[in-house]
Amino acid sequence: MSVQSAVLHVLGSNNDICLSVPKPITCETRAADLPDISQLVLCPANCTLWKLSVFGSGVYASISSICGAGVHSGIIGASGGPLEVHKLPGRTSYLSSYAHGIQAQELSRWTTSFTVARTISSPMEVSSQTSSSAIPPPGAAKKTVKKNLKKTPAAEKRDCQVDIALILDSSYHIGHRRFNLQKNFIGRLAAMLKVGPDGPRVGVVQASETPRIEFYLGNYSMPKDVMFALKETAYIGGNTNTGKAILHTVRNFFNPDYGVRRGHPRIIVAFVDGWPSDNLEDAAVMARESGVNVFVVTVAKPIPEEMALVRDQDFMKKAVCKDNGFFTMTMPSWFSTNKFVKPLAQKVCSVDQLLCSKTCYNSVNLGFLIDGSSSVGDTNFRLVLNLLMAIARNFDISEIGSRVGAVQFTYDQRLEFGFNENTRKDDALRAIQNIPYMSGGTATGDAITYTVENLFQPRTVGIGKKFLIIITDGQSYDDVRGPAIAAQREGITVYSVGVAWAPMEDLRAMASEPKDTHTFFTREFTGLEQLELPIVRGICRDFTEST
Repeated sequence: MSVQSAVLHVLGSNNDICLSVPKPITCETRAADLPDISQLVLCPANCTLWKLSVFGSGVYASISSICGAGVHSGIIGASGGPLEVHKLPGRTSYLSSYAHGIQAQELSRWTTSFTVARTISSPMEVSSQTSSSAIPPPGAAKKTVKKNLKKTPAAEKRDCQVDIALILDSSYHIGHRRFNLQKNFIGRLAAMLKVGPDGPRVGVVQASETPRIEFYLGNYSMPKDVMFALKETAYIGGNTNTGKAILHTVRNFFNPDYGVRRGHPRIIVAFVDGWPSDNLEDAAVMARESGVNVFVVTVAKPIPEEMALVRDQDFMKKAVCKDNGFFTMTMPSWFSTNKFVKPLAQKVCSVDQLLCSKTCYNSVNLGFLIDGSSSVGDTNFRLVLNLLMAIARNFDISEIGSRVGAVQFTYDQRLEFGFNENTRKDDALRAIQNIPYMSGGTATGDAITYTVENLFQPRTVGIGKKFLIIITDGQSYDDVRGPAIAAQREGITVYSVGVAWAPMEDLRAMASEPKDTHTFFTREFTGLEQLELPIVRGICRDFTEST
């Protein structure tokens, strides 16, 4: 272990190699994903704008797309190219601006920052000249570069900022001896990840007859402490109720009070010796809906004679975040696991491939267009606001999560608050509750146009998908079809909610396709509360089908 640490220390300080050969990255790679303080990267060509989420101007928050920052700053264009990335400490007040086709968003604070710069020399040059005038032999030069580049991925694990729950198999099937081998593997994984307060955090849950949380994310901040805690973790025994353990982890482990960080990917790695005793499908659905990425690592697959004992032979496919091969790993035996530590560490640190981090609850921009005409009345207007608050409570509202905004209309329109004004759920709910009733006529078409232009502005809308919920109780005095179609062409999914005298023809004209699932009606304002769950389910369905 000490030799490995020494090697990693030397590699971590060798920035010449990192800045000599550009590291290819994806359009969505963030500065937080890079291992070194300064690094040369190569952005691909033709990145689509929606993949280039950027926070800040000049100095960018580390959750920003590196390539997006490069385009925004004018250093690279649509054809991509090399960039020098330099990490900086965190700061407050990242400013928004629009430049080179990229809308950078504002952010009140973030833990780390970065800047981008043009490369000074050719990215493929090796700047490792010696003080001697003699040219080193070609073979020796190649050997040196190859050795350092080979070790670079190990160093990458140190800045992998993810929150991981490791579910250990503690069943009768694994037994005492293999349980200890499993703990050894987890210890080596923690060392490879370089767990720490500003890097990956890990906690441990045991799966047996009844799940048990051994320690949370915030309990131990050093690999040696994690390994000591694992050493003290006692074997339980019982059935392999992995599904029950996943449910328990989703509900009780990922809690901000116990070290979970807002905006960081959440991961479950479930180890299964043989096969589980219970059903994993329901647990997997809850995990996906909660934004948790589930990996399954199986050891000692059942032999043909045991297959009849396996409750569900497709349990791995059903349990993981996505059945694409990335979220599963199979090890033949607990006695030959060393070569699997590094691949598993690389998987959990590949943030761009953690497909379940974004959900309909944490990645939408939810706009409310509220009828404030005289026919509604103050009492009924409060019932409308109650529905909107109930809908908003379902979403994870934050600066980097879902956002909420509202417009009220009569003949005139009023922006009650924009997407970037209330980035905490409590503030957003309070803002909805405090909307004052206007009173007046009904011009819904003009209100839709106003909302698209003033609420769904590129500089204020978040990176999530866009939804507009229109609530009205009567006939509009202007055309609604044209403005609604224009809104949908801007990528806004429209839900129409009618009450009392609202004509179904107008409601269907405003709603997105399919009309039947995006149009709602209730005869009385008191019936609005029943529409909360159908609307939320519809938003999640639309979100899932479009991703």
